[in-house]
Amino acid sequence: MPDGSPRVLVVEDDQPLAAAVAEGLAAEGFRVEVALDGGGGLALARNRRFDLIVLDLLLPTIDGLRFCDLLRKDGDWTPVLVLTAKRGELAETEALETGADDFLTKPFSFRVLVARLRSLLRRHRRERPTTLTAGDLVLDTVGHRCVRGDTEIDLTPREFALLECLLRRAGEAVHKRELLDEVWDWAFDDDSNIVEVYVGYLRRKVDDPFGREAIRTVRGVGYRLDPAGG
Repeated sequence: MPDGSPRVLVVEDDQPLAAAVAEGLAAEGFRVEVALDGGGGLALARNRRFDLIVLDLLLPTIDGLRFCDLLRKDGDWTPVLVLTAKRGELAETEALETGADDFLTKPFSFRVLVARLRSLLRRHRRERPTTLTAGDLVLDTVGHRCVRGDTEIDLTPREFALLECLLRRAGEAVHKRELLDEVWDWAFDDDSNIVEVYVGYLRRKVDDPFGREAIRTVRGVGYRLDPAGG
């Protein structure tokens, strides 16, 4: 297999399933390593470079949510797709809020799994500026820092991703569906109000305390971020 093939870490305690996923991904051109518990998976992630991580939630030693939280606290932003038997909006929200990039429930379509992994890979590899600005609002995507003026703003991973998406298209009206695809990557349908909820969170952090209105609602479309910072 070519050295440039994407490297995937599969963290799954169901050994037959882990083996099947690994075999299938290898056939699709991925280089795959498997860990059967959260602690072993985290050790691998900390000591080797991966392009993608497929992560179960119900794991021994360290569960998937804790795994993701520790990974992000390490400053590792490798795309994580959660693959789990846990269902429901709460499970999805917890995983995404902890720093996961996508969520797929078992049983699952292997073709959908591969498609989502390739989508995450394309997004992650896209060359983009690492520092984004709108007036005195600055987002450092490498250091994962947000600053307005002299004030540092603490953002959750999902808030950060949403603000990054709006900043990269500052001055443009960004459709709600585009935000869902870019920030949540198919995790929610068009009827979900998750975008509205997180825009509210962002406004309370980056606008309201500073008397600004950088994030504007575009009725019937979505949202636009003022390139001057509001």
